[in-house]
Amino acid sequence: MSDNNVFLVLQSVEDAKPIIEAIKKDNPNAVIQTQPAMTKITASRRLTIQASTMEDIIGRTWDPQELQLVLVTLAGNVDEDYDHFTLYWDN
Repeated sequence: MSDNNVFLVLQSVEDAKPIIEAIKKDNPNAVIQTQPAMTKITASRRLTIQASTMEDIIGRTWDPQELQLVLVTLAGNVDEDYDHFTLYWDN
């Protein structure tokens, strides 16, 4: 993988499934690698999870800080607000 890739690793639990689905919708070029205990999602330079996408999937309000409940690790700069969670690399 390139040095310009961002990634996040999520626990393989039920609460992570809608997050992975939202990532697929918001980042069609993301590479998803599933392992027994975790799922790694990699994208070139930027990966965004829109709160609105999550809310459509789970049928309720979603706070991007809920990602922390299933997050194992990540690589990239973080931009988090009430309506999105974004990993990115500058330049």
